[in-house]
Amino acid sequence: MPEDVKQKIFPKDFLWGASTAGHQVDGGCHDQWTVWELDNASELAKTARERINYVPVWDKVKTQAEDPDNYISGAAVEHYRHYRQDFDLLKQLNFNSFRFSIEWSRLEPEQGQWNQAAIDHYYDYIKELKKRQIEPVLNIWHWTHPVWFEQKGGFKKYSNLKYFEKFVRKIAHEYGKDLKYVITINEPNVYSAFGYLVEDVSSRHRWPPEEKSVLSFARVYWNLILAHKRAYKVLKRVHPHLQIGIALQLGNIQAKDPHDILDEISTKLMRYFWNWWFLRRINKYQDFIGMNYYFTDYYDSIFKRQDPTAPISDTGWYMEPEGLYPILMRAWDHFKKPIIVTENGVADSEDQYRRWWIEETIVAMERATSQGVEIRGYFHWSLLDNFEWAMGWWPKFGLVAVDRQNGMKRTIRESAKWFAEKIAKLS
Repeated sequence: MPEDVKQKIFPKDFLWGASTAGHQVDGGCHDQWTVWELDNASELAKTARERINYVPVWDKVKTQAEDPDNYISGAAVEHYRHYRQDFDLLKQLNFNSFRFSIEWSRLEPEQGQWNQAAIDHYYDYIKELKKRQIEPVLNIWHWTHPVWFEQKGGFKKYSNLKYFEKFVRKIAHEYGKDLKYVITINEPNVYSAFGYLVEDVSSRHRWPPEEKSVLSFARVYWNLILAHKRAYKVLKRVHPHLQIGIALQLGNIQAKDPHDILDEISTKLMRYFWNWWFLRRINKYQDFIGMNYYFTDYYDSIFKRQDPTAPISDTGWYMEPEGLYPILMRAWDHFKKPIIVTENGVADSEDQYRRWWIEETIVAMERATSQGVEIRGYFHWSLLDNFEWAMGWWPKFGLVAVDRQNGMKRTIRESAKWFAEKIAKLS
């Protein structure tokens, strides 16, 4: 059947969009991550070869990866200044929605002191999106918070949840009437694990606050559950119309040998604790399931990852974009709630895999939709090349390349042009 007469699988109001996070694109941030960057940039540069020389692009990026400036977000890509230009790019790409975060440290740089200029900035930010008929999808917390909140212990202390709740209430009153979709927390499983459990090959903790403690991990993870529930109640009380969820990193976790009973047992345990444990505890406090999908991981009987060695992205991650399909099916089977793919993308500086990745992802969503799964939207990571946390600047996830050495020049990649044409056919 010719493509132009195929039955439309995605509904007219399907959200086609891209994602960003404030700290990664805005520039001029001052939060707990900024402090950590400045304290650790030299050490990260010194240990770069030891930590990441396995990536397929090492020879191309080693000079940058061994430069301390790589690990400083600094001016980022100046999205805070150039957001109108970037929103015009959204229109060029045929997107009808955009996921972004509000930086708590901008709104409340000192405890109890609200920055009116920042409040006005985000008000205009949302207005400019809506003026272009682009649905704003707000992510309240994307891993960064004010220095004063971190000094109080951050999310490790239950008593600090009242500060987050106050921040959420401020957002609800300022912006809630202009929003339909709100994500409260981005990837609580990743943040908790990388900040409080996981070490890299140089025996360094990967992310702030660099505290290896199972107890602290458990406390933070549990408090993020409570933080989401509180946020949900506040948002619904102020604006009952809001559709609220989180964005959890869900992996397509598979057994290395599906015929090995021990591999199967470890896989089922990993699926439960990584994918479903958090979601089950907030199930009554979410209107949709937000999922970030990047990984299909294969586990053996001792919970060791044994992924195939090809194909792999610039960051050395095994690429299996079609793995989104089983995750969609399992999430629907578990919760029977609408699903939004809140992040999905690939590090690909040469733009050789991105079109294939997106095409396979669309096929996965079409398959799931044809089997009754309600998918409301897809947000590609990322709109712009951005600061990739402890990896710094060398990974390129953007649909739009940014030349930080040449006036932050934006250039739409060829894969993004293809994606824009695809969206036009699917809409």
